[in-house]
Amino acid sequence: MLPAAALLLVFLTYPLGLGVWLGFTDARIGRPGVFIGTENYQYLWSDAVFWLSVFNTLLYTISASILKFVLGLWLALILNQNLPFKSFFRAIVLLPWVVPTVLSAIAFWWIYDSQFSILSWALMEMGLIDHRINFLGDPENARASVIAANVWRGIPFVAITLLAGLQTIPQSLYEAATLDGASRWQLFRYVTLPLLTPIIAITMTFSVLFTFTDFQLIYVLTRGGPVNATHLMATLSFQRGISGGQLGEGAAIAVAMIPFLLAAILFSYFGLQRRKWQQGGGD
Repeated sequence: MLPAAALLLVFLTYPLGLGVWLGFTDARIGRPGVFIGTENYQYLWSDAVFWLSVFNTLLYTISASILKFVLGLWLALILNQNLPFKSFFRAIVLLPWVVPTVLSAIAFWWIYDSQFSILSWALMEMGLIDHRINFLGDPENARASVIAANVWRGIPFVAITLLAGLQTIPQSLYEAATLDGASRWQLFRYVTLPLLTPIIAITMTFSVLFTFTDFQLIYVLTRGGPVNATHLMATLSFQRGISGGQLGEGAAIAVAMIPFLLAAILFSYFGLQRRKWQQGGGD
């Protein structure tokens, strides 16, 4: 255990502790700073941009996570059937996940380009719109655009993980339920969903964590714009701490993310308690 403990101490515990400490200082780039207590947090409490980033982060995380779960589960159910070229389709589904995030973001940056967007061109050719859409220049469009990009990238992780869970469910349960007259919806509601709940809890916890702490996609696409409409807590922390040189303030924003991350972890823990039901214990 010592090598693993040493790695966690150096690369996880120390940076986390340093970040918490910096949040209580007025440190700047090139200057250590002094202890100022909770001044950074008091400033953030009255900072409209910070609260906007909290709203954006929650909206981004909740919307993207729900869409990834619904579409990922739907895709997993399809891939779990006996389809021709099943292995090929399963491999193709993973492509958005294995492509580096920056490359995906650059591709979406071209898709959303205000002048050369292939998406706007296709919609105009089909007669659905009469002018090009300003995807990243309008606040509401920008929020929807970055959520769509995150969903495209995150669906494979959810789909493949839930597919692995679906394949652990014995077919005999479906056969028995079918003999009892269960419909397709009842098979899903009373057989698939209860047995898949622990996998869903783990998968969605990781999905929420990845989405909540997303940085690369937003930074490449919008850098938090327009007018801070897509600033997440992670991107605002980077902007204030690194680009702006206010290390203490940036660290305070990063530390403010911890309660939300702990809430996601607790969700996973309580979700895993469903295993008691599978083992014949209380629900």
